[in-house]
Amino acid sequence: MAGTTLRTATVDDKLRVGVLVSGSGSNLQAHLDAAAQDDAAYDVVGVISNRPGVFALERAARADVPHVVVDHQHHDSRAAFEAALVEQLQAWDVELVVLAGFMRVLRDGFLQAFRHRVVNVHPALCPSFPGMHAPRQALQAGVRVTGCTVHVVDEGVDTGPILEQAVVPVLPDDDESTLVARIQQQEHQVFPQVVQALALGQLWLEDGRVRRR
Repeated sequence: MAGTTLRTATVDDKLRVGVLVSGSGSNLQAHLDAAAQDDAAYDVVGVISNRPGVFALERAARADVPHVVVDHQHHDSRAAFEAALVEQLQAWDVELVVLAGFMRVLRDGFLQAFRHRVVNVHPALCPSFPGMHAPRQALQAGVRVTGCTVHVVDEGVDTGPILEQAVVPVLPDDDESTLVARIQQQEHQVFPQVVQALALGQLWLEDGRVRRR
């Protein structure tokens, strides 16, 4: 998100955001709600799901946002699937890609097309507990705090530059479902705030480090 890769938006000229989803879309809803605010500097211009029939597509329809399915199972290679994603996002003139519960790892071809312009939220305090089932890992490790991390996506798994984090305590009687619910509450607040800050040029990436204004 260097100044050369992500322009600074205004409320009158909003940053064009595309969202990739795989499931119910609770984080998508948080972005749709944030983008509908009068002071929003970004707009969700399209939603892609890699799975048909998920509730995230219904959320997009209710918000009158263009939405399509690009099913990874209908492509004979990861490269072909990612090329189809890129083609659709470019057709919408997307400037920033948001991963909102998107359950596919994106590789070089996609990341080169949107270099430093893909962001994700992970349900842990990175670099702890990367990959799947992070809240479960936190419970198994016996940590007293966990949280969520909004980060730039790179070629690793949850290893990209950290844009923001929020801390969530792990309570003595927590199970995975209760901990996930409280982490998601923080995700729904922090993720749209980060995208808004990126759109306004208050956050950016410079020489691999996150800068703040």
